[in-house]
Amino acid sequence: MWTLDELLERVSAALTAEYSGAPNGRVRDVPDRRAVRWYATTGLVDRPSAMRGRTALYEKRHLLQLVAVKRLQSQGRTLAEVQAELAGATDTTLAAIARVPEGLLEPGEPPPAEAVRPRFWAEPVATPAPAPPAVPLNGVALGGGAVLLVPGVPAAADCADIAAAARPLLDLLAARGLLTNERESS
Repeated sequence: MWTLDELLERVSAALTAEYSGAPNGRVRDVPDRRAVRWYATTGLVDRPSAMRGRTALYEKRHLLQLVAVKRLQSQGRTLAEVQAELAGATDTTLAAIARVPEGLLEPGEPPPAEAVRPRFWAEPVATPAPAPPAVPLNGVALGGGAVLLVPGVPAAADCADIAAAARPLLDLLAARGLLTNERESS
């Protein structure tokens, strides 16, 4: 398979032998990219055989078709006449008209295989590791609406010690207006 530019290089090489060009000078000796696309749109040449991303790929039949079109045009035929003659032509018929040297008909490098994108949506969902068992939390009121959550059940003496240890934190929260008592008085 060839890209459009590679195909056009082969068409040009094939036409260097036994090709006098268009007799009236109004037709290009070698088709350009735009002409090939137009020929494919009108059915004069087959559409590309494959696509690699946005790049069209062409094969031996396309080469035969393009060279045959140019050879018939060089005989003074119009595109309508060429299209009528080549409609449904076999590769053998095209080869007889085009007379492309054998070396140019060798296929190009096969297109590289496209990288397969992972189908993440088709993968099974990984089951997360089970969470450790929940430890019940209990609140210890610190004053001013602040509550400290602790695992387990603290005794009354623990609550008094926790409240005493939290005094500097409560002072800071009060100074910043973050305790409910401080907000209500403002």
